[in-house]
Amino acid sequence: MVTQKSHDVQDTQGRQVGRSPMRARRSSGRRWTSAMAAVACAGLAVAACSSGSSTSSSGGAKPSGTADVAYAGSLAYLNEKLFGPAFTKATGYAYQGRGAGSDALSAEIASGEITPNVFQSVGGDPITALEPKFTKWYIRYAATSIVVAYNPKSKYASQFAAIASGKAPLASLFTLMAKPGFKLGRTDPNIDPQGRSFIFMLELAQAKYHLPAGIVSKILGVGAGAANLGSANSPTIFEETALDARLQAGQLDAASAYLSQAIQLHLKYITLPADINLGDFALETQYAKASVTITGNVTKMGKPIVLDVTTIGTKDQAAADAFVKYLLSPAGRAVYQQGGYTLLTPTAFGAMSSIPASIRHELGG
Repeated sequence: MVTQKSHDVQDTQGRQVGRSPMRARRSSGRRWTSAMAAVACAGLAVAACSSGSSTSSSGGAKPSGTADVAYAGSLAYLNEKLFGPAFTKATGYAYQGRGAGSDALSAEIASGEITPNVFQSVGGDPITALEPKFTKWYIRYAATSIVVAYNPKSKYASQFAAIASGKAPLASLFTLMAKPGFKLGRTDPNIDPQGRSFIFMLELAQAKYHLPAGIVSKILGVGAGAANLGSANSPTIFEETALDARLQAGQLDAASAYLSQAIQLHLKYITLPADINLGDFALETQYAKASVTITGNVTKMGKPIVLDVTTIGTKDQAAADAFVKYLLSPAGRAVYQQGGYTLLTPTAFGAMSSIPASIRHELGG
């Protein structure tokens, strides 16, 4: 479980976070598609989706406008199957979304390739990269951890099950994933925080279990002893929005996943200890021992996995504000809790004065 380090609203106005330019990848292949529909299992029961936390306009007039949401690909099932419909039912505003790696979306927003009015990111860096032109604030609201999801029909299924149940040592998972012919799926660390978190987890595991030198690069498929673990030139890398579909279709033996994804999609998975799963704020210093260098010679350090949200631009501003307001409301938070996320006390970063009043109200301001 994730424990929050601070419960106070923080104003970091004027803080600048550097980020080197990254070539934007086209989002068309990352939109939520029928590949996700193929793995969408029976929906989670969503409590309070029709609660009174509605932002419908006064006088009974039907709200107009659309919350056009660019979201981290790991949110595809939650947004498209659960949260989006709940938001529309509660508020009357329309919803549409697209999913991809958070860094890829940030680059596409910056280049003008896509023009959403809401951005949900894993981590704050993809949002601060857009400041101050596109936004001046963001809110942290939920957290999760890394797990290893596996195919129960894989030839290694009995070994996975033994590790998951504790009958076999967890260290054996990593030697198993390093075997020649093992089919692993993960996301590109250059454009997706999950891809980096998986590498951080492996590095932390190598130190924790005293695994052989070079085992991380072997698992990642970048060659034993490779200097650049952030290389995108690996057969283990797949689009985030298609990764779970490939796993369930039997194309992979195991895959990187967030705990929340595994819960929502009813995947079989192996939980990892808190000191390597990036799911505990109290272990920030421990996670920072892991690092990876990505495109642009930028080094990223391990950190807890969190979800952040902001609004972008002024297109259909009322709908965008309503989306974030509903996200922070008790009804919206219930959807995330049932989706396997750990709820955090919403914490704002950036220029508080730029946060719309309706959203500040949900923060207690």
